[in-house]
Amino acid sequence: MTADPGVHFQLSRSRASLDAAVLDVGSNSVRLVIYRIEGRAIWSVFNEKVQAGLGRGVEQTGLLDPDGVQTALSALRRFRAVLDAVQPQAVYTAATAAVREAADGQVFVERVRSETGFDLSVLDGEQEAKFAALGVLAGAPEAHGVVGDLGGFSLELVRLDQGRPGVGVTLPLGPFALGLGKPFDAALVRKEVARKLESAYPFRTPCFYAVGGAWRTLAMVHMRLADYPLEILHQYEMNAAEVLDTARFVARQSRASLERIEGVSKKRVEAPPYAAVLLESLVERLDLERVQVSAYGLREGLIYDALPLELKALDPLIEGCAALGGRQAMAEDLGQALETWLAPALGALPPVFSDARDPTLTAAACRLADLGSRLHPDHRAHLVFEQVLRAPIAGMNHPERAFLAAALFARHTASLSFPEPRILARVLSPERILRARALGAAMRLGCDLSGRSAALLGRSSMRITGTKLVLSAEPAAANLLLGEQTARRGATLAGILERELKIERS
Repeated sequence: MTADPGVHFQLSRSRASLDAAVLDVGSNSVRLVIYRIEGRAIWSVFNEKVQAGLGRGVEQTGLLDPDGVQTALSALRRFRAVLDAVQPQAVYTAATAAVREAADGQVFVERVRSETGFDLSVLDGEQEAKFAALGVLAGAPEAHGVVGDLGGFSLELVRLDQGRPGVGVTLPLGPFALGLGKPFDAALVRKEVARKLESAYPFRTPCFYAVGGAWRTLAMVHMRLADYPLEILHQYEMNAAEVLDTARFVARQSRASLERIEGVSKKRVEAPPYAAVLLESLVERLDLERVQVSAYGLREGLIYDALPLELKALDPLIEGCAALGGRQAMAEDLGQALETWLAPALGALPPVFSDARDPTLTAAACRLADLGSRLHPDHRAHLVFEQVLRAPIAGMNHPERAFLAAALFARHTASLSFPEPRILARVLSPERILRARALGAAMRLGCDLSGRSAALLGRSSMRITGTKLVLSAEPAAANLLLGEQTARRGATLAGILERELKIERS
């Protein structure tokens, strides 16, 4: 009993934005997410979840949980009312392992159609793995390794290689399939996991991308244990030793102990011990060296799958920053012009991330240069810093996120006192903090020099020649370089770069 959700729409760059909804009927929860899609940028604008527990007992009885069926139908009727009012341009539906495996799954699908009008697409295991992998790529296009999507009933494994998902496998290793609802016995669960993981050896990999709420809970516990200050789960990374320590800690805790950990949902507190035993076994059997959490999964994979190839090829970080910055921008073409203007000078500096990554981060920062233009100038730098640090933009890890936030702070002020110093000290090296200050000061110089006019900025240039930072302009635009503010902004940047400022007016 399978179906393909299909492509309900196709996006193009000529269409500025549209809304699409995903209705996800999982083994544990039923969720409706409405997305605003702006080119390659995917924003969640509505997200509601109901813990239905459809998969509870399927392993023992072969049937969907009766109470879960009623809860799910009630949630779906509400979601029908929401979608009838919102009217997104497209609606995707997906039902996963519990509905797929239960003997009465087709009966449930027909009831859903009769009572709500939703035509549920029941994904087979390979489809579920594929869309989870595409979701990881939507959030981290450079991902390379194995995706593990843990739902209430099953674990989907699929390899990612050169931006493409390979063949996937589905294994009955979700908490419901491991005995959730009965008293937790770590030894018995570990034995069952070992038996069911016998076919997983082809998925050995150094890097594992963890998709699913139970994995996110384990990551949140590690954040607490490590006193990690940047509480953003997307692209949060743990090495193998940290994963094992956290998994063994969680597996030993009582329900009451887990409930006392800040950030652990009381509604999901039964599942983490099962997920912990499973992750411990995966580290050992698949030779994992690091685990990275992905907040993007099956739902985002469905959206990503609908994008045309020209949009998939774009960088989600640059596109997300362009969309976010464009909402407040006073000068529409400023970001691209700034990127071009900064390239000769910043390109002469040694990279602080990598030769390939530094230009991408510069491009992303430039797309945010006008962010905050409508905010009060006394508070603009701090407000922009907080927004960039925690913005739901894909395609960047935690150090890159902090780097962009610091750069945008320096874009609006010469203050040396960054907000959230504990976060910056934890995730950024001194060299990267200094480069963020330089990038911010360079953007500030370019914006003020040109009055935030892309055309005017293009008539000037900035370069590094030996020990000098050189500002110059076309002869007809030489007056651009006059003024105390230009000299002051240039001197600030030159000081950060340990160069001497030279202004060429002829």
